[in-house]
Amino acid sequence: MARRAGARTAVRRRSPTARRVVVGGSVGRVADDVTGAGRGLRVTSHLVIPLDEIVVRVTTSGGPGGQHANVTRSAVVVTFDVGRSTVLGPRQRERILERHGPVVRATSSETRSQSRNRDLALDRLRDRLAEALRRDPPRRPTRPGRAAKRARVDAKRRRGDIKRGRGRPGAED
Repeated sequence: MARRAGARTAVRRRSPTARRVVVGGSVGRVADDVTGAGRGLRVTSHLVIPLDEIVVRVTTSGGPGGQHANVTRSAVVVTFDVGRSTVLGPRQRERILERHGPVVRATSSETRSQSRNRDLALDRLRDRLAEALRRDPPRRPTRPGRAAKRARVDAKRRRGDIKRGRGRPGAED
């Protein structure tokens, strides 16, 4: 088959900042800027999940796109098994299980690039885990101040005067 003049060929390049990792039995490539210096997925300042605990699965993405969408495996599903994790403490594990269950998943199929979808899916997984680990400050009940109490009583008195003025006129009026 002859090549057209000026036609581009697909060239696969390795990013200098990307490294090859084995992720859950399949070989995946994860850029260092997504994983936090290449050690793993940095969720919080104290929690970094090693990449061998994250399963990355690629599939064909649905929707329009013609023949390209039918043959390109660009959709990415990232899975993290909370029960098997070795880096989670007991409270962290309990909090994630309570909010997301035993397996946390994130997917991405927005772009045609598998590597960009992988980065997006890892970002979503990081956000889900960080949100699950976030602790809301306890609510401290407060009492209304003296001025607020006075304003409330004054407003009630004014409203009562208005309603009393709407009544039927008496014999004196």
